Amino acid sequence: MARLFFSAGSILAALAVVMGAVGAHSQAFDEVQTVWIDKGVRYQMFHSLALLCTALVLAFQNTTSTLAVLAGLCFLAGIALFSGSLYIMAFTSVDAGYITPAGGFLFMAGWLCLAVSGPGGK
Repeated sequence: MARLFFSAGSILAALAVVMGAVGAHSQAFDEVQTVWIDKGVRYQMFHSLALLCTALVLAFQNTTSTLAVLAGLCFLAGIALFSGSLYIMAFTSVDAGYITPAGGFLFMAGWLCLAVSGPGGK
């Protein structure tokens, strides 16, 4: 799982840079759409880095931590739901704002799981 989270975190961080460039340099978006893209990019980048941290926790523990794996899965799902819903709203006319809070809850759960499972944790 460490390798999966490390690869996913790295790829998602690269995609956050791409999305940031699209949002910053495209003239196709209005002010609200640009805010959605910026917020999606910011949270995607933070939680891509959290995935990298999760991978390191898993790589340096003697046993696989269920909570660290759960943290990584929460970060992945949170990026998909939180940032993904914001991107959907920015690029289409679909109102996906009802999905965004679920991603936020997953981010919080991921951080709490990571806190407990970190170095010396369970």
